[in-house]
Amino acid sequence: MSINNFTVPLEQVGIEDIDWVGGKNASLGEMIQHLSALGINIPGGFVITVSAYKFFLETNDLGPTIKTFIGEIDFDSVESLRKGGKKIRQLIRNTRFPKEISDQIIEKYFALSDFYKIPDTDVAVRSSATAEDLPDASFAGQQETYLNVRGPGALIDAVRNCFASLFTDRAISYRESFGYDHFQLGLSVCVQKMVRSDLASSGVAFSLDTESGFKDVVVINGSYGLGEMIVQGSVSPDEFIVFKSTLNGAYTPIIEKKLGNKDVMMVYGDDPDERVRTISTEKAMHDKFCIDDETVLQLAKWVVEIEKYYSNKKGHWCPMDVEWAIDGKTQQLFIVQARPETIHSQKKDNLVTEYHINDPEKDKKLLAKGIAVGDKIASGKVTIMYSLDIRIAEGHAFKQGDVLVTDMTDPDWEPIMKMAAAIITNKGGRTCHAAIVAREMGVPAIVGCGNITDLLAEGQLVTASCAEGGEGYIYNGEINFTKIQFNLDELPPVATPIMLNVGSPNMAFQFASLPNKGVGLAREEFIINNYIQVHPLALLRHKTLNDEQLSAEIKKKITGFNSEAEYFIEKLSYGVSKIAAAFYPNKVIVRFSDFKSNEYFNLLGGKHFEPTEENPMIGWRGASRYYSPEYKEAFGLECSAIKKVRQQMGLMNVVVMIPFCRTIEELVQVQETMKEFGLERGVDGLEVYLMAELPSNILMAAEFAQYIDGFSIGSNDLTQLTLGLDRDSSLVSHLYDERNPAVKKLISMLIKAAKEANVKVGICGQGPSDFPDFAQFLVEQNIDSISVTPDSIFKTVKAIYQVEQQISEKIKLGDAKQAAISNHQKTIIP
Repeated sequence: MSINNFTVPLEQVGIEDIDWVGGKNASLGEMIQHLSALGINIPGGFVITVSAYKFFLETNDLGPTIKTFIGEIDFDSVESLRKGGKKIRQLIRNTRFPKEISDQIIEKYFALSDFYKIPDTDVAVRSSATAEDLPDASFAGQQETYLNVRGPGALIDAVRNCFASLFTDRAISYRESFGYDHFQLGLSVCVQKMVRSDLASSGVAFSLDTESGFKDVVVINGSYGLGEMIVQGSVSPDEFIVFKSTLNGAYTPIIEKKLGNKDVMMVYGDDPDERVRTISTEKAMHDKFCIDDETVLQLAKWVVEIEKYYSNKKGHWCPMDVEWAIDGKTQQLFIVQARPETIHSQKKDNLVTEYHINDPEKDKKLLAKGIAVGDKIASGKVTIMYSLDIRIAEGHAFKQGDVLVTDMTDPDWEPIMKMAAAIITNKGGRTCHAAIVAREMGVPAIVGCGNITDLLAEGQLVTASCAEGGEGYIYNGEINFTKIQFNLDELPPVATPIMLNVGSPNMAFQFASLPNKGVGLAREEFIINNYIQVHPLALLRHKTLNDEQLSAEIKKKITGFNSEAEYFIEKLSYGVSKIAAAFYPNKVIVRFSDFKSNEYFNLLGGKHFEPTEENPMIGWRGASRYYSPEYKEAFGLECSAIKKVRQQMGLMNVVVMIPFCRTIEELVQVQETMKEFGLERGVDGLEVYLMAELPSNILMAAEFAQYIDGFSIGSNDLTQLTLGLDRDSSLVSHLYDERNPAVKKLISMLIKAAKEANVKVGICGQGPSDFPDFAQFLVEQNIDSISVTPDSIFKTVKAIYQVEQQISEKIKLGDAKQAAISNHQKTIIP
């Protein structure tokens, strides 16, 4: 073995060198060579090759002893695994470093220090295994990283520890699970100049949505200080989502921002023996995002470029997992790691799995919430573990199928985690260790719950649900649910455009994978009720109400925003934009708010502004609010949010819809009010639809059509008002049926009138979702589109296909009959 290949400059390696330098190092070198020209900054450094690792083992004859120790491990026993792993690591750490290797390492280190003009410069020492880039397993994060290493002695110790980290408990267990030979894998080490993010911020970014696999976004997590705090789950990071398709310089497509709880940060240690330490962040830093919008967009563009480069290089889509850092001294942004994402990129089937909770009492059983990881549901008995060492020492074995409840996990917990039915933690975000490993193992996890170790009891039976959007829910007891699996390849093609009714922005990315032509109904009420939670007029006027408790609650909610108005506009725009981005470039029809007065009353501060109405269902709702002096200012916030989504984020596929509009005059007044707040039909392609849900909308359809671009039938209210019943009353519920002949007659009238007026007409009411035969009736009437709830798309598509086939057969028979008559006439006419 030549001693000349123990070290190599980082910029001289590339993807083809994985067997020699490991996946992580190969990727860094590849980016330095090919992406630096695009302005992407990657810190310099050098690589200690796999040859050095193997030379270290062979020179000291460590192989046979390590094999013996591994052979003694009982992999069904966590305690046996821990003892065996510890013996191997101690063996390596106590072994002398060959002079042939150490001399080269120290020489390269001094050269790196000279390059940066810093004696004994600070470096990060990162392990890089040769298996990290394998397509069927993610080895990332299984080996160690050492930060702020200074001086040749500390560097050699860090490298030796990196070698030992190839035999951590989780790495041994992982390789055993996947059937990898422990000695077929090699370890390389990267010695890289530190980015002084201890004086600024750092984090991770993915070029896809980590939960749904949605391809068209960049998800960024960030916090103050060195990035280890995010991976460890010690902080709940800030989160930013950027839409790729309009990330072209003309727009600022940050479609979501969530403020994290960044109460601690990792910085350089003051003592030579303490390389890093954790400190509390200042209170003022908690309420600010760790990076500004300009940095978010720059980072997103870099992530997109990295993904594009690797996808071209590999010849297929290659989403990326990136680590970034900002140098607090120079304020420059750096990419410090990049590797292929290994979960969604490997999914090849077209299966859709849905989980439906069947327990009507589930809300009463809710114990806590957190951030959902994955989309599954699992139940089990709680095992609370504050420390891995203490539990094992006391003989408390973790049982297969238990629910692991802990403060946070680190890589040493992985052998336990793979036995868990679900994982629940106090701390962490979507990119912490617990989330990454749970996602990879297919185990539902709920992270960042706050104080879940205090709320739950040892042995308590709980259900962890990650199937209800971005929030994970922990229920007391075992909750009944149904698991349904569909194959999208089995859906027949239909000519009628199928759109979706989408309420929750958190479910939008997941629903986007269903066959669709856009969103027929996105309700603002869901976003206002779940994300804003405050009456808009209370936000604008609470300081005049002398309600100290209300003002205190509002002040708490708007943390991180500059004003109450900004809070409403930003929150609503994020909700709308997530749905619009998920279905881009197809139309997304966003209905302006249609709360009834009793529903508005229930929002925080609503009691100060809402009247008591005898029948709110036909009272002050929909269009009548928007231009009224009492509510107009609040409607302006809605318009500002839509304007931001379209003009700032570039989501021009958003169409607005006006609900419960009683007269032509009212429609004109609403559009004049919209214009006051910057929304005008036809300007920048803005389309305005009318929710056709009152008999007056249909009887005057030709007149309404002159002021709109389309109708969307609201069959729920149309049925109520046609049959003269309250759809909230159980006493007359047996009469409520969208398939009533009177309702169907009105719908037929509207479709005909819309066709004559040359405007679009679709339906977004509940009818076609509940009754496939009703969907078939709509197809027979030649409706332009049908919008259904996502959980009914399979049965609706099949019903529509059936009626379209019947119509096609009738047309064929009619054509054949006409042809026969024509041929007969030809034979009898000379």
